[in-house]
Amino acid sequence: MAEALNGLKRTCMCGEVFEDKVGSRVTVMGWVQRRRDLGGLIFVDLRDRTGIVQVVFGDEINKEAFEKAHSIRSEYVLAVTGEVVLRESPNPNMPTGKVEIKAEQLKILSESETPPIYIKENLDASEAIRLKYRYLDLRRPDLQRNLMIRHRAAKVVRDFFDENGFLEIETPFLTKSTPEGARDYLVPSRNFPGKFYALPQSPQIFKQLLMISGFDRYFQIVKCFRDEDLRANRQPEFTQIDVEMSFVDVDDVISLNEKLIQRLFKEIKGIDIEIPFIRMPYREAMERYGSDKPDIRFGMELKDLTDIVSDSEFKVFKDTVASGGHVRAINAEGCADFGRKEIDRLTEFVKTYGAKGLAWIALKEGEIKSQIAKFLKEEEIKAIIERTEAKEGDLILIVADKPKVVFASLGALRLELARKLGLIGPNNKEYKFLWITEFPLLEYDEEEGRYVAVHHPFTSPMDEDIELLETDPGKVRAKAYDIVLNGEEIGGGSIRIHDTKLQERMFKALGFTMEDAWDRFGFLLEAFKYGPPPHGGIAYGFDRLIMFLAETDNIKDVIAFPKNQNAACPLSNAPNVVEKKQLDELGIQIIENER
Repeated sequence: MAEALNGLKRTCMCGEVFEDKVGSRVTVMGWVQRRRDLGGLIFVDLRDRTGIVQVVFGDEINKEAFEKAHSIRSEYVLAVTGEVVLRESPNPNMPTGKVEIKAEQLKILSESETPPIYIKENLDASEAIRLKYRYLDLRRPDLQRNLMIRHRAAKVVRDFFDENGFLEIETPFLTKSTPEGARDYLVPSRNFPGKFYALPQSPQIFKQLLMISGFDRYFQIVKCFRDEDLRANRQPEFTQIDVEMSFVDVDDVISLNEKLIQRLFKEIKGIDIEIPFIRMPYREAMERYGSDKPDIRFGMELKDLTDIVSDSEFKVFKDTVASGGHVRAINAEGCADFGRKEIDRLTEFVKTYGAKGLAWIALKEGEIKSQIAKFLKEEEIKAIIERTEAKEGDLILIVADKPKVVFASLGALRLELARKLGLIGPNNKEYKFLWITEFPLLEYDEEEGRYVAVHHPFTSPMDEDIELLETDPGKVRAKAYDIVLNGEEIGGGSIRIHDTKLQERMFKALGFTMEDAWDRFGFLLEAFKYGPPPHGGIAYGFDRLIMFLAETDNIKDVIAFPKNQNAACPLSNAPNVVEKKQLDELGIQIIENER
């Protein structure tokens, strides 16, 4: 039967009972991790969020506590008072393994049924059962450590920005839908039937309004929402470190944020991150790595073979070049021994990115082996080997297609090979940061039949490209920048447009009439009439950043109550039906679809 505390106070945490407390009397409280009954003695490992301490019950120590300890089971909640003594057999695998508590008093504060999951590190259980019983899953020390890292990281962020003159200002969750990007989550209004709020995908407009309001330096650790199909490591609700600054250019934003990252990794992980980071224009990143978020911990860079094979007798290469496509390759060093089965697997892999096939040249046993060698001139093969810097034992892998397909397929193949070869993965503790700059401002959307913003409609074009907005919008570069860590984008931002006439030209390039623009963003455009300062900022994916700090590859491991891949919560059964009365109040009728 559960007992009350009756004024009993905890004097220290389980993970804080060390040799300095030997001879003192302590009271600890926590959950039973393990119980071992040796007849005359009962040993209990008691756990709280700081760690585990061993408690020993014995007839000679305290008869009443010893008798009561016979009823203890896993996950019971106990309060134990006793003397800290040195253990006869220390446990080097426990931080508190040199001491134990001789129990003089025991209160069983709560009993527990047998849990549906084990409370242990690195639990091998299905995600569905873990999310359903998330409150038990969160008792695991590894998840508790992750959330403690998250707490500490948030504190470092707040301290850093406070010391640099920033104000943390909250922005609204119930806002206006501005459909330019991912799909909004909509919230119906009872007071305004037929009208809806939208949950923010980011505080973008409001943080710009704060700059117009004269707050100069703003930040916020804020929840954001996107109603989109989920992929790995994406959640419908996520957290951003949101930042905006007035009277700055690209260098100012980048320099400050490098110092933030440097401090985070020093205080959380004890690692000295060297700044400044590499800066790489978008075009260079695509041509070298096939990605705008390249992992630069290893080489295997893309090499352009288009000029070498433009007049080749190999029809696939020749036709691709004639139609404006590219022929590019990567050198998989030391992979010439890959068998046919493995190359076929890699061929199927690149096909998932739109490639029609994968050509290869292996330098093996002093010979050149390839399924396309008979179609290539000797000088072409020699030039390909020189361009890719291949040597004996290497495997050259080639894709010929539209530039977009070539970059996507070889960029992904590069990472796939790196994983297979152990160049990246859990054992690689390197942290390689870089900035990707000079993104395209606009890209053409075939479905919509117009240009759309690569980042958002308020991103400023580079000064020297402004005149291309009307004549060649696809060539306009943006004052935008992404920060990339080990092949993952962890943040991105831009210098914003603060000139009303330039903003109008941007809307026109996007195919908006001014009526459309005012309908969507009118309250920002109205504010722009009253002296907006030059401003820019950045937003970090806080959850993704914590993944790196916690050394996990699963975003759910750093969020207390995440959703599953269907954006549902198995714990609370959200989303769920509501009463008809609630729908009637909102003027909403549910129409069943055919599914």
